[in-house]
Amino acid sequence: MRTDAHDEQAGADAAAPVDGAAEVLSAGLLLTPARPANAFEETVQRLLQSIRLGLIGPGERLPPERELAGMLAVSRDTVREAIGSLAEAGWVVSRRGRYGGTFVSEELPTASPRSSTLDRDPTDQQARLEDTLSLRAVIEVGTARRAAESELAAGDRERLWQAYEECRAARGDQYRMADSRLHLLIAEVLGAPSVIPLLADVRMRVNELLDGIPLLAPNIAHSDQQHRAIVDAILRGSPDDAAAAMAEHLEGTEALLRGFYA
Repeated sequence: MRTDAHDEQAGADAAAPVDGAAEVLSAGLLLTPARPANAFEETVQRLLQSIRLGLIGPGERLPPERELAGMLAVSRDTVREAIGSLAEAGWVVSRRGRYGGTFVSEELPTASPRSSTLDRDPTDQQARLEDTLSLRAVIEVGTARRAAESELAAGDRERLWQAYEECRAARGDQYRMADSRLHLLIAEVLGAPSVIPLLADVRMRVNELLDGIPLLAPNIAHSDQQHRAIVDAILRGSPDDAAAAMAEHLEGTEALLRGFYA
């Protein structure tokens, strides 16, 4: 779906970022309390999600152990064990000294989505693909609609536009992360915390599938246009348009994934 020139300009004027804009998406968005029974496993999961979805990017520092323990509601020992495991696997590195701490690795481990996710019985592969795509459609179309229905604060409007611009400017390996941040931000501005981990989980599943296919320039250009339509509709407060634009966007991804995997 495309907006006309007047509506596009209105969206741009309403959301154009200002100098010194706040952080688009908080690094701690997914670092919420873990369940005690699986504290270590969930700590690893949430740190990995934060890294793989780009909330804490390559070369950036993780919050200090004490702060992470408070955010995740686990002990510092649990945080230390989780970070140690991620360091062994190559996801983070520790540095000593005045400017030390734990940092995301500059080069992240290479995933093997075809072997880990799709190297299985064809019937099971197809079922997983359809389950992931159906779940994504239910969550993301509804999220876009509710975001457009919401009374967004000026800061949230600015962050949405900035996330769109960052996604449009991203290239190569950075595109998936920027794309994920935009979709997660749409969920965050709803102010419904229960939606965020659901969208993060399904986004991880979709990215795992997308990592197994090449980045296609025409598809990226088309996605940028669709992202613009989604953000414009949300900023105009047009729920039907936002839902339709998101549905069209997801259908494009579904077509590619079915083409490569089905």
